[in-house]
Amino acid sequence: MMPFVPTLLSPARSLSVAKAAIQAGADAVYIGGPQFGARQAAGNSIEDIRELVRYAHRYDAQVLVTLNTLLTADERKEASRLAHALYEAQADALIIQDLNLLNEDLPPIRLHASTQCDNRTVEHIKQLRDKGFKRVVLARELSLDEIRTIHEAVPDIELEAFIHGALCVSYSGRCYLSEYLQDRSANRGCCAQPCRMQYDLLDKDLNEIKDDRGEPIHRRYLLSLQDMDRSAYISQLIDAGVSTFKIEGRLKDEDYVTNVTAYYRQRIDEVMKQKHLVARSDQHRFIFSFTPDPERTFHRGGTPYFLINRSRPMANHLTPKSTGKEIGVVIGRQKGYIDIVLHDGVILHNGDGLTVGDKGFAVNGIRPQTNGHTWVLPNSMPSILPTGPLFRNYDIEFEQLLKAERKVYVDICLEETDDGFRLTYTRVDNGQQAVGEYSCLHQPARDTDKARNTILTQLAKLGDTPFEKRNIHIQTKQTYFIPISQLNQWRRDLTEHL
Repeated sequence: MMPFVPTLLSPARSLSVAKAAIQAGADAVYIGGPQFGARQAAGNSIEDIRELVRYAHRYDAQVLVTLNTLLTADERKEASRLAHALYEAQADALIIQDLNLLNEDLPPIRLHASTQCDNRTVEHIKQLRDKGFKRVVLARELSLDEIRTIHEAVPDIELEAFIHGALCVSYSGRCYLSEYLQDRSANRGCCAQPCRMQYDLLDKDLNEIKDDRGEPIHRRYLLSLQDMDRSAYISQLIDAGVSTFKIEGRLKDEDYVTNVTAYYRQRIDEVMKQKHLVARSDQHRFIFSFTPDPERTFHRGGTPYFLINRSRPMANHLTPKSTGKEIGVVIGRQKGYIDIVLHDGVILHNGDGLTVGDKGFAVNGIRPQTNGHTWVLPNSMPSILPTGPLFRNYDIEFEQLLKAERKVYVDICLEETDDGFRLTYTRVDNGQQAVGEYSCLHQPARDTDKARNTILTQLAKLGDTPFEKRNIHIQTKQTYFIPISQLNQWRRDLTEHL
């Protein structure tokens, strides 16, 4: 039995983003099929999903497909046919919302209950388990204690919880504002995101309400929440019963997914090692050309939301867009330049995107000053430029560094048999083996050190495969000479099989 390792689930809008997520450390990806996904703008063909499954399974990663919109009566048969096509493409599970789909002809595929099912009570989750669901995606609004209560009451169903990404101002699966205002239903995959729009705040008599500074609350983003960030609570969530951590963002680009996935891969592995448990990095090697930092790609500010009571602040009324990472302070402007003071260690580059308040601009030129100030030439000078904290929401140098590579550790063993050798490659993550027995002359080596080093070197040459040597053992009565060409052929045969 393989040890428990919590899984990291990343979003994928496309095949290329999914592959990037797996390289950055995702144990699974969730992706939309051709129809009926809760992000209409992120659909993918059956052919792409079939290719993704082949790619993911090399790394022992899974592919979950979203079939999570509410369906009209005449769509259910078509959704059933799509489920069969996805099963034949060897997708690992379907994420669904519409329970009417259970009355259709479905293949024997794992079913996960979407967060759109509003999974936040023990009674509801027991019902889903009894209907055959193997996993529920918990509502974002649950507290740590509520998650623990659900796990203790229903321990035989997997609990998946969001760990990072955009928040909805309404209860999960229970937002009808977009449908009401613009006839675009969030439960049909076409939310118009009215919570990211501007509003005036009025009292019951339609008089303007003023803020603490005496200014009318006018054209502000009153419903726009910051993004979830629960990276500080991974250990507590594991203890509460969460087995899968989910990153939101099926409309996000490859750079965002690579950065955030890599960040949570490292955080989860750190927690597992602190608990003296097996971490994914004990089984796979992750190579990053950058230091993961969620604030350096799309970032609205972070909140743990309702996890430990109600955190403050939850919203940013100035902008629904990415603010990025705070890097300094705006002092003012003069002669077409913006006068700023950068935090220690911060270096600006032409092409960086900066924001202050609700104003944004790109850097077109930089002039350092001897007094610690920096003058920045913007691509266009905002008509009103507030002073205060300065953020960088596009870091051109960081974006160019975002590359990740993943290798699966294998143990290698060469043994002697009566008429030759037995060679075994064993995956560390899941224990799968490729074993070959080869007839070969037992020819004692003249130079034992050289012969042994040749065997070790050739059997460990795994550069063009998904694998990397962890341990290698030679279990023979003595050191034999084995031609390099033969060692290479054995290695190629077995790694291809593996």
